Amino acid sequence: MTNSTQAHAEVAITNLGERATEARRRTLEVLLRAERPLSHTEIEAALAARGVLDRVTLYRVLDWLVAKGLAHKIEGHDRVWRFNATADDARGHAHFCCTDCSKVYCLTGIKPAFVLSLPPGFRLGEADLSLRGTCPDCQPR
Repeated sequence: MTNSTQAHAEVAITNLGERATEARRRTLEVLLRAERPLSHTEIEAALAARGVLDRVTLYRVLDWLVAKGLAHKIEGHDRVWRFNATADDARGHAHFCCTDCSKVYCLTGIKPAFVLSLPPGFRLGEADLSLRGTCPDCQPR
């Protein structure tokens, strides 16, 4: 794990006026390094390599990160929640759920068109657009 990832996680937490506990920092570091949203089990496995963090603490930390806007969670087609660090420019993006391997990918370059075409007086608070299909790794060769 790079020092810049550690520093980024710590700064993100302390900028909210919150304590950067080891559990919060280490969990956010895992999410920042991830190339796609990770399940609780995947996060737990990544953290296990660096020491023990019990399941209940991890659930609480993930809920805290989501509540503070440092992470978001996505439900896959398999009904498993996956978590990803929230990028400043990635709010309101779409997700792609692979129906073969169950991996979930954030599609930050795709913005739902309905966000731009809401009727007057409506203000969007949150949107969830999930696309389902087969990821490149699961395509027949």
